[in-house]
Amino acid sequence: MSTPADPALTLLTLLASGASAAELSAVDAPEARALALRVRAAFDTRRRREAELSALVETARDLASMRDPAGVLDAIVRRARALLQTDVAYLTLADPEAGDTYMRATDGSVSARFQTVRLSLGAGLGGLVASTHMPYWTADYPQDQRFRHTKTIDSAVGDEGLVAICGTPLLVEEQFVGVLFAANRSPRPFSHDEVSLLGSLAALAAVSIVTTRAAAETAEALAALSEAHDVARRHVSGVERAAAAHDRFAELVLQGGGVDDITAALVELLGGWAVLLDPEDTRVGTAGRSAPRPAAGGSPDPLAGASAVRATHASGRLASEDGVWAVSVTAAHERLGTLVVGGVGRLDEADERTLERAGVVSALVLLFERAAVDASLRVVTDLVSDLVSGRGDAPARQTRARAHGLDLTTPHCVLVVKGREGESRRALVLSAQAGTGPGSVVGEHDGDVVALVPSEDPDAAATHLATRLSRSAPVTVGAAGPVRSVEELPAAHAEARRTAAALVALGRQGAGASTEALGFAGLVVGSDPDVASYVARVLGPVSAYDAQRGSELVKTLETYFAAGSSPRHAATALHVHVNTVAQRLERVATLLGSDWQHPDRALELQLALRLRRLMPAG
Repeated sequence: MSTPADPALTLLTLLASGASAAELSAVDAPEARALALRVRAAFDTRRRREAELSALVETARDLASMRDPAGVLDAIVRRARALLQTDVAYLTLADPEAGDTYMRATDGSVSARFQTVRLSLGAGLGGLVASTHMPYWTADYPQDQRFRHTKTIDSAVGDEGLVAICGTPLLVEEQFVGVLFAANRSPRPFSHDEVSLLGSLAALAAVSIVTTRAAAETAEALAALSEAHDVARRHVSGVERAAAAHDRFAELVLQGGGVDDITAALVELLGGWAVLLDPEDTRVGTAGRSAPRPAAGGSPDPLAGASAVRATHASGRLASEDGVWAVSVTAAHERLGTLVVGGVGRLDEADERTLERAGVVSALVLLFERAAVDASLRVVTDLVSDLVSGRGDAPARQTRARAHGLDLTTPHCVLVVKGREGESRRALVLSAQAGTGPGSVVGEHDGDVVALVPSEDPDAAATHLATRLSRSAPVTVGAAGPVRSVEELPAAHAEARRTAAALVALGRQGAGASTEALGFAGLVVGSDPDVASYVARVLGPVSAYDAQRGSELVKTLETYFAAGSSPRHAATALHVHVNTVAQRLERVATLLGSDWQHPDRALELQLALRLRRLMPAG
């Protein structure tokens, strides 16, 4: 294609085809060429502005879609760096409390020190922008003395290697938000168009930051409102549960329910398991008062919650450990027990109040139970005291005894129970009541715990009760009887009391026995010593052997003891060979047992032999 002859037409053709400035300069038409170059420059400027505006619109659209404040800031510095084609872009935010600005986002930065720098108002280029709310730029910051250089800022800028810097404020309705920067690591002048472009981006960024902050604050407010609503809902739910628990516990108390009903209701309300411990118990597995009380709602680990139980004993307040909760059941500064709950996970405040309320209600019920038991104990104690002291008319005493289910026309034994030093007699009475069984009455008289037990064997009755009550601490029981009328009770009580004292004196705490089981000591403490029965009980097998075979074992025993337990001297006194004495003593051992020469048995035998001599013949 040939070139038109007219230079002006040639330039127009070149402009229409989008020729470069160099191609336009090649046309030999000075005036027309200059005009064409101006038109070309205007086209370039307009095209660049269109590209910049398009980039700004795209940036605005992207920023508007973001909700994360950190993501907005990162997007701003990336766009600034891309639009101005600089090495680095960064953004500082205002800190009203500290009165400065701090680095918040960077793109293209490599220096850790630079990424954490703070800019005081008026210091450096950024500080000047922050204090004046005006844009500033420089082609060579380290050499530009228009700015107040500080060691901190210059060191950070030097670490990053920045030379050319342009900064423009982020403003929203005169509210200062921060500063947006574009920077190069080599000298570079910034044109007014570039400064204006960075300013436009800063305006978009400021609006986006404020909008995002507002959205975040709104979200936080909504979250706080939602949380407050949840708290209120939980509170209302807790109040409703607490009211239901209160109504349930009140209903149980009004219906005469016991602590077992309270623990069962607690399981209905909270789930898991619940158990009431004795005042001194710390192991859940020892649950119960006078006897083990099973847990409601499940079987707890015997070792579970021991620390929680000790903690509530120490503080008197609700305590928990490893999912086990414990609250002391207390009234008038006295611990009546410990309520323990487990298998329920975490308890909220309302559930904690429910457990504490259950502890209070349990204390109230226990006080009611104690009052009822104490009233019953007073009545029974008055009866027992009148019976064993012989006060009042005998028929009247007999009638009162029958009214309490005590038929003294049938054989009964009288037991006197002695516990450890300092032990509560009330607790001992309750334990003895549980240990004696139906048909018995237990009360107090003259400082003693006295039990009237239907039985014909006082020794067996005393041994049984002492064994049951001595599981945790020794309890000594002396017995007398059997009696078959109210008139016999005072003497039987006196004998049982002496028997209990004799057991303690003989070092047999924790044992139970009647006077007959005490051996020769029973002759001393018994109210009507039966010497013949004692002698027959001690020497019976040997005497019977002599009667059947005409032997002289009893005489040999008597001579043996009189000879100082010397077979040789006994043989001399009996005028027999020493081997004969030895054979007779072997027979005695067969009849009485191999321990017949033990000091205690030997003493019993010698005493029986002496008493036998004193007994009338026949």
